[in-house]
Amino acid sequence: MKYALALAAVAALTLAACSQQGEAPQSAPDAPAAPAAPQPAPVTPTTVAGTITVEDAWCRPTPNGAKAGGCYVILTASETDTFKGVSFEGADMTQIHEMKTEGGVMSMAHLENGLPMPAGQRVELKPHGNHIMLMGLKAPLVAGQTAKITLDFDKAEDVTVDFQIRTPPVVGGEE
Repeated sequence: MKYALALAAVAALTLAACSQQGEAPQSAPDAPAAPAAPQPAPVTPTTVAGTITVEDAWCRPTPNGAKAGGCYVILTASETDTFKGVSFEGADMTQIHEMKTEGGVMSMAHLENGLPMPAGQRVELKPHGNHIMLMGLKAPLVAGQTAKITLDFDKAEDVTVDFQIRTPPVVGGEE
């Protein structure tokens, strides 16, 4: 019996020593585990090109064989402008897309005239909203890499930005 208690104590100490640094030890085996704090998504540095500020530029990774990918970014223009399009050497075609839901049906459409950018207002291209589509991908977008994408504006100079390729955090009921 003493041997079993000593073995249990050694096992408990070993498990405690192997826990991740900064992890709070549990006081009792019945105590519910604290939920893990959500890890913030890495944010790309802000790029300022003339009158345009570019923040958090990223693309979703694509599985092997996928020929289309989505990219997202936050843009702010100091003067009213229009985000007209993008170019990416790794794709045959690029477009700015609008997502909208009508009658319970979500649809996606190319914004042929671009995306208006009112002066001083953040314009966020994000999942389930307006976004950049890369079509005819020549290679998969791989997490941990970057994609050099050039953003084209009506008035401001074009700006080439390194878009991080990363998996977005799971939000709510998404999977």
